[in-house]
Amino acid sequence: MEAATRTTIIQPDVAFLRDLEAAGGGDAKKCFQCATCSTVCALSPDNAPFPRKQMLEAQWGLKTPLLRDPALWLCHNCGDCTSRCPRGARPGDVIGALRNLAIRHFAFPQFLGRLYATPKAWPVVFLIPALLFLGIALLSPSGPAEAAPEFAHQFPILILEAVFFALSGFVVVAMAVGVWRFGKAMKAAGGGPILPGLIPVIADAVVGGRLRDCQDRRRWRSGHVLMLSGFVALAAVGTVIGVGTMFGVMETPLPLGSAIKIFANVAAVVILAGSVILLADRLSDPARRQASGWFDWFFLGSLAAIALTGVLSQVSRLAQAETLMYAVYFVHLVLVFALFLSAPYSKFAHFLYRTVALASVEPKRRLRI
Repeated sequence: MEAATRTTIIQPDVAFLRDLEAAGGGDAKKCFQCATCSTVCALSPDNAPFPRKQMLEAQWGLKTPLLRDPALWLCHNCGDCTSRCPRGARPGDVIGALRNLAIRHFAFPQFLGRLYATPKAWPVVFLIPALLFLGIALLSPSGPAEAAPEFAHQFPILILEAVFFALSGFVVVAMAVGVWRFGKAMKAAGGGPILPGLIPVIADAVVGGRLRDCQDRRRWRSGHVLMLSGFVALAAVGTVIGVGTMFGVMETPLPLGSAIKIFANVAAVVILAGSVILLADRLSDPARRQASGWFDWFFLGSLAAIALTGVLSQVSRLAQAETLMYAVYFVHLVLVFALFLSAPYSKFAHFLYRTVALASVEPKRRLRI
């Protein structure tokens, strides 16, 4: 008696394939499943190697299983698979493009996810805060003529606090909804509980533990740790100062000898150092440069520019260079607003989605990757 056979009909999502190509993953069609990528990847677990499977699903246009696959977030885009691919299929680029499509798919609200997925639309990201802060500067009353120039004369503290606290509230809600949608999709695909694995995953991410396995990436890991730790420190300081000034227990600008001021300046220098290391690593290595998408360049460039303009704003204020200090501070505010607004749809979201994805996989596999 002949064994029963089962026929599986695969219907590629043509629109998804077009989106994948537009996002930088069009070379997936060159893959002929030699598995070189899975073999050379130091992060690929033995029991569920990637990205070979994901490359095949990308060729077939299998949108649903791909976008909810936690394996997309195991890759740190070091470029080893891309540089060794004999067909030029660029697996690192394909995985990066798939992650960007996943963020767009789960984004809230979705029109902002689509906006941030379109490089041509990015000038709008800077135009909105530029017009906002220009309006604040023009409508704010000037300080006393005899008073020394202060940022608050052109950008009142209470107005800035209202703007950034409102922005922060929106970002938190948008990120929470997007990550919840992603977690729900992974659970529907058979993923495990997320909460038990969060603490070890976050602790490992802070010290860059999984980056140790990437070949010849010591400088990259150092830059990652510096940038992340500096950003977390500066965000915490900014929140403390914002809340403190709102409730009247702090008054800015803080004196140079203030412990909080010193800590903030050190954090800014750490961010700048980490960003420069990561940018230099990408520019000096052809594989890394080609594997980096515009998400990477925007995020790293914006962080470096924010740290630099923050320091220059302080220096120009101390020098009482009035025109320069207001101009640099204006650019600083625009960059900070643009970066925060992009958080649910850019590299910030990558960090959250990766954390949730890693926490959802079984502990033995998580330890291996």
